[in-house]
Amino acid sequence: MPANPPYVFSAMRAYLTRRLVHSIIIIIGISMVVFIISRITGDPVSIMVDFTTPQEDREIIRKELGLDKPIPVQYLIFLMNAAKGDFGNSIRYEEPALDLVFQRIPATLRLLVFTIGWSLILAIPIGIISALKRNSLFDLMGMAFTFIGQSIPSFWLGIMMIMIVGVRFQLLPISGYGDGDIAHIIMPAITLGAFGMASFARITRSSMLAVLDSDYIQTARAKGLRETFVVIKHALRNALIPIVTILGLQIAGLLGGAVITEQIFAYPGVGWLAVQSIYNRDFPVIQAIVMVVSIGVVATNFLIDIIYTLIDPRIRYDKGK
Repeated sequence: MPANPPYVFSAMRAYLTRRLVHSIIIIIGISMVVFIISRITGDPVSIMVDFTTPQEDREIIRKELGLDKPIPVQYLIFLMNAAKGDFGNSIRYEEPALDLVFQRIPATLRLLVFTIGWSLILAIPIGIISALKRNSLFDLMGMAFTFIGQSIPSFWLGIMMIMIVGVRFQLLPISGYGDGDIAHIIMPAITLGAFGMASFARITRSSMLAVLDSDYIQTARAKGLRETFVVIKHALRNALIPIVTILGLQIAGLLGGAVITEQIFAYPGVGWLAVQSIYNRDFPVIQAIVMVVSIGVVATNFLIDIIYTLIDPRIRYDKGK
């Protein structure tokens, strides 16, 4: 019998509570690791002052920044300030660190949307057709194409696109963001999404092959339902769980890959800001970036778990089910 509404709401509330507690623990753990590493890799005061600055003045600055306190005390102060959205001022830019991150987020989100969009639009049809025409010429060519996509390093692909598409044929701008127009996003999006596209195509094919051999698919065909309806309504929907899982993992991976891609194309997103902040040991900005990205990844995984239950009603919020 289906669960009554009070039971469903209670189970969902318990599930959301568990996920929230896990998410908080993960975020705190990440912030702790990054905080400690950013402190022990060098003295940020050395960046702020000239090498001729007397030691007494350096100590004054260090005290104003709270760097004279023990690491655990600095971390507790950091957590309390972070809860209020205060990560301090950037050492290099002398602006609130969180404001700098928020200024770069739209560019990175735009890049991620285009990357995921073209990856799914190309990969899912390739995976479905390859599964329907298994061992055909299209299947062999499609899998060879995805194998190449998974084998090519993103940094090499980006450099080759700059040299050939941007410099040799001058078809697209090789760097920058422009006014946010598509021309500046195409090459970074292709570079960033090549591996993900290949992964989506291969997992779609594998999932569809497993579903197409199921008894209920054979029964649907025996009833005389149109093949398109059988593939889209029955087969693809039941094959979406692995695809959605890979999507959640890819979003986290894309955020990491964006650091390299944005650096190659001088794309002014969060990844580019992260690299510059690491070079400059600008730890307030590094901490703000890590916290914002961590929250984004955790929220994405949380959303993926909710989508599971929408795709497959058999999945419940109960622990162990």
